[in-house]
Amino acid sequence: MAADFSSLPILDFAFISDNTRHSEFIAQLRHALINVGFLYLKNHTVPQPLIDRLIDFIPRLFDLPQSAKDDILMSNSPHFLGYSRLGTEFTKGKADYREQFDFATPHETQWRPGAPVHLRVWGPSQWPNPVLIPDFRETIENYLKEVQALSYQFIRLLAEALGLRSDALAKFYDSDDLMQHRAKVIKYPANDGSLTNQGVGPHYDAGFLTFLLQASPHPGLQVQNLSGDWIDAPPIPGTFVVNIGKALEFVTRGLARATSHRVLSPPVSSTPRYSVPFFQNISLNTCLSQEVLDFPPDILKLKDQRGHPAQTDSVNFTEFDREPSGKVNLIGRIKSHPDVAERHYPDLFKEYFPDGLPQHISTY
Repeated sequence: MAADFSSLPILDFAFISDNTRHSEFIAQLRHALINVGFLYLKNHTVPQPLIDRLIDFIPRLFDLPQSAKDDILMSNSPHFLGYSRLGTEFTKGKADYREQFDFATPHETQWRPGAPVHLRVWGPSQWPNPVLIPDFRETIENYLKEVQALSYQFIRLLAEALGLRSDALAKFYDSDDLMQHRAKVIKYPANDGSLTNQGVGPHYDAGFLTFLLQASPHPGLQVQNLSGDWIDAPPIPGTFVVNIGKALEFVTRGLARATSHRVLSPPVSSTPRYSVPFFQNISLNTCLSQEVLDFPPDILKLKDQRGHPAQTDSVNFTEFDREPSGKVNLIGRIKSHPDVAERHYPDLFKEYFPDGLPQHISTY
């Protein structure tokens, strides 16, 4: 087995423009994809002044009057976009001690009556009252546009690192007008542990890539290594934490590794931890089980050298072998947000919650 990791690798995005160091970046990326599933990315393309503006907005967003936040509750949205109150999501039966807003890149839903229901999972965001927080929407939409561009550039490098043509993964995306990528703005308040010490419990991400902005200096993010030990991933200014989702793991037949992770709440004497994960989606209609990627033998053998990661109890995604990506996405959101499902997807709600709204919600 390859040596287990005790910290996350730090990759310098500037290397890709340096002919003498491009291959070094690709080798480092290959190692991170196959053996770790997580990495820090520095010197990326998202302008730091834009990041700083977004970070400045985050406390003000959560300091809005409760009535203003409740005006855009996620339960209003069939697209699972909007505000979630503290402690309303659960992972593995325990409350996630976080408050959050879900936003997304601009998209007009493609769903119409009679169309596959999973097309309805994408659509317009709900936005807070601009009188109360002027320029916030423009700032975060510009931020999402920049991270989206970085994510597409990064996926080409990822393909190169796995021995494929740089455009080999392009078939998993639709044209820009048919795509939507999502983000959360999250507040992890200080927690005395009386309810739970988990900001969010052990889980995997669903899609291809996640780009996480750790927007305050608080530690808390932990990544599970091959042996099952929890490794700290503290904030490093000027970086994103990038990780692999279950869809990419599935389509690469486990070559790229999705890695279990969690967030611990800040201690009771702390200020809140803030973060902004960006989730890069793939086409709602793509069926990963029907797509085959052929990797060079010298790349495939790296998976065997890695060995098998320890078993985890992290929440997982198991339908990629039989459902289109959008249906897998929708099932996960139905299970995470049954209040939204009951209002907007009554048939699926009855399928997954035949006894009605559960007392506790289990994040999928």
